[in-house]
Amino acid sequence: MIRIPHISKAIILLSLSSALFAQFRGGSDWSTKGSDAHRSSWVRTDPKISPASLAAPGFQMIWKLKLGNEPLSAPVLLDRYIGYRGFRTYAFVGGNAEDVFALDSDLGRLEWQKHFSATSSKGSANCPGGMTASLTRPLSSAFPSAANNRFGGMGGRGGPAKSGVGQPLEGAVTLAQVAANRPPTPPPPTTPAPGAAPQPARPPGGFGPTPQFVYSLSSDGAFHSMYVSNGEEPAPAVKFLPPNANVSDLSVVDGVAYATTANRCSGAADGVWALDLTSKAVKSWQGAPVGGETAFGPAGNYLTAENKLLALDLKTLAPVATYEADQPFTTAPIVIDYKNRILLAAAAKDGTIHLLDSATPTTAVAKSAAGDADPYALATWQTIAETRWIIATGAKSITAWKLIDQNGSTSLKQDWTIHDLMTPATPLIINGVLFVLQRGDRSHTALLSAYDATTGKQLWTSGDAIKSFVPKSGGLAAGGSSIYLGTNDGTLWAFGFPIEH
Repeated sequence: MIRIPHISKAIILLSLSSALFAQFRGGSDWSTKGSDAHRSSWVRTDPKISPASLAAPGFQMIWKLKLGNEPLSAPVLLDRYIGYRGFRTYAFVGGNAEDVFALDSDLGRLEWQKHFSATSSKGSANCPGGMTASLTRPLSSAFPSAANNRFGGMGGRGGPAKSGVGQPLEGAVTLAQVAANRPPTPPPPTTPAPGAAPQPARPPGGFGPTPQFVYSLSSDGAFHSMYVSNGEEPAPAVKFLPPNANVSDLSVVDGVAYATTANRCSGAADGVWALDLTSKAVKSWQGAPVGGETAFGPAGNYLTAENKLLALDLKTLAPVATYEADQPFTTAPIVIDYKNRILLAAAAKDGTIHLLDSATPTTAVAKSAAGDADPYALATWQTIAETRWIIATGAKSITAWKLIDQNGSTSLKQDWTIHDLMTPATPLIINGVLFVLQRGDRSHTALLSAYDATTGKQLWTSGDAIKSFVPKSGGLAAGGSSIYLGTNDGTLWAFGFPIEH
């Protein structure tokens, strides 16, 4: 019999308990605008949030933290990080004045802060200047595995079933997939030449073989890779975009950084830009993506422009397929894993939703009836019974559409609508609960509400708890049974169920 030393037993138990905790606590991290590369705005699992728990007392503001006097973007999150400071649950948020903040999101405590010294142009309504894109963390274009979805009770299949046993001496298939999807690591610091400025030291600790990063774009167009533990950069920032471009979105997918630019600020062309993090090569597609966003699937980068939905090559950004609608699109697309198909959805000016199969993206699988005019954002989620919903957000309303399969064809049926909203942001969905943020303005404070995502019935509201409004660059993020938002006065707010610390 093999005897395991006491210290080894402790490490094994810690690893097992951490793994089980990770599975039971919730789904993947909210790692970018819209949560994931597919722009679903969906947290697939959560142990506390449900229609029943939100209808009962207990959900409330749990902390707020004043970070400055600048508008804040929606945070990105990292749960269950184990580093040299111990266990951490992080929220990372960007400020318009070139600031990056990292918080312990369990305690509402600032962990570190970083300021970029870039000189930004004077702001205007169309070209606000400063750091305009939210932060982001590494993403995969693949969908969550079927096993993860079954364990959490939500989600569709991301692909065919596979054995977990790898080839001899290659380890498990799951480990190989993790390695294949891991983004390139910036090179480690080298010994500086005599007289050169030393580079930041690599932070100590961490049980993983690869350090974890959070990414940002400063107003001078430089791409920054920062250690999540302390904000240090192991290598100099990489030149990516023209200075003072108005960047509406930043994502890092499968080792490539993508950014969208709008309004031709400081002469920067509108379009989509790609930076290969290994070769540092920059590619671009020039045009004006609707909503300033793109979505990613395993086979392409998708966007809408005027009346077209385009599929771009992930590496070169060359157009590979085009679908033409009979009127202009008003939302960016979302990517949906649905019954062994990968679907694309985007809404047009009259409120119709166009549904495409990514395998044949030049024709529509389905087109809905007209809904509320001029929707500007979509979200999607799926029940445990695999009923798929698409949520469309307009200037004053939110409408839920259900995908219906009948007689071998797919259609879209309008189910419920919430009216009389004030500038709603893209909602998010957790375990059948729809969280809606009404941004407010300089005369009205923001309001956060929760609804049953299958009926549209209101379950909870924040009342007058929030004391400022949410800027256009801000929005919602969620993870670990909490909802986060940043307001125009530089305050980050967290709502959830109180816990003992």
